[in-house]
Amino acid sequence: MSSHPSQGRKVLLATSMVSMVLGSIHAFSVFLEPLETMFDTSRATVSLIYSFGLVFLTAAVLIGPAIYARLQPTTIYIWVALLGAIGAGFAGLGGGLETVFIGYSLIFGVANGLGYGFGLQFAARANPERKGLAMGVVTAAYAFGAVVAPYGFEAALAFGGFGSAMTALGSAVFVVSIGAAILVARSGAQYSDTKASASITALPPGLIVTIWIAYGSGVAAGLMAIGHAAGIAAAAGFSGWIAAAAIAGFNLVGSLLSGWLADRIPHQSILTILPLTGAAALLALSVLPGLTIPLLGVVGFTYGGTIATYPAVIAILFPGENGPRAYGRVFTAWGAAGLLAPWLAGQIYDWGGSYTPALWMAAALGTVSALTVRKFIR
Repeated sequence: MSSHPSQGRKVLLATSMVSMVLGSIHAFSVFLEPLETMFDTSRATVSLIYSFGLVFLTAAVLIGPAIYARLQPTTIYIWVALLGAIGAGFAGLGGGLETVFIGYSLIFGVANGLGYGFGLQFAARANPERKGLAMGVVTAAYAFGAVVAPYGFEAALAFGGFGSAMTALGSAVFVVSIGAAILVARSGAQYSDTKASASITALPPGLIVTIWIAYGSGVAAGLMAIGHAAGIAAAAGFSGWIAAAAIAGFNLVGSLLSGWLADRIPHQSILTILPLTGAAALLALSVLPGLTIPLLGVVGFTYGGTIATYPAVIAILFPGENGPRAYGRVFTAWGAAGLLAPWLAGQIYDWGGSYTPALWMAAALGTVSALTVRKFIR
């Protein structure tokens, strides 16, 4: 789509607003202990709430390209508002774990993927000369939501428990998404045009699979650390909410910096350095518990950089309408990592009372990501 600079800025503001409230999903680790106590269940079981939320988020991103061009941007954000509020509200009813899975993992997860996936592509199209930066800003806003959410969630938990936290979440998603719908409507921006629609071609399966492997192994470490930040910190004697906020804060910085760099330096260099840095931090974390908070920050930084750089790189490798389609397919690697990494870390913790083996495993995956990029992605 073509865009006037002021229109592009309005779209970037609207997409970032929604991304920010949806990013609260990555502050889920503050609910681990409260939900374990509330339902008298294991860490691995509670971790699956977050994991399945990421799976349904991924499903929404995957099918998103079939929806984005068929609906008005305002309509999409109204749906995000409704689904987000309904999902969080249902999860907070307290009827049982199945209620939380349906409300938070399924309904809120779909709303999250719809809002985030659409916002990422819409911001890039509205700012065609600065795609990498626009995607980095939307990703950073997602991370910023995870920075501020632990404070609000902790206050809500203290006030009225998990139900109050879900009520606050649903209200925030509804109000912000409706505000974004109004802002986009006033901007007059559209998602697609006829020229872009004509650019669809077959996607090369070999390259998609290679990027899938590199991306999935690269984000697994970050998703494991984000999903268990509070637990990892508590095991080392630190406050859980501080760890969740720290990892999200560095995630934000990594998203902004890498999104900016993606427009300026070879992407192969960025996507090799980031996972190797994260792997080094994870190995250090397993033997230096006194540095838990700053090392989690490094993992958050590398994760933020990774998820900001890959969509920009995919937009370069797959121009036009192929970009969202390719990203939707590659993003399933994020969903697979989101399902397996947090659950496996929780299972390992339940088995031995330690996160150390999970940290080693995540570091190995980061190394696999770097080697795959270095050898196969140009």
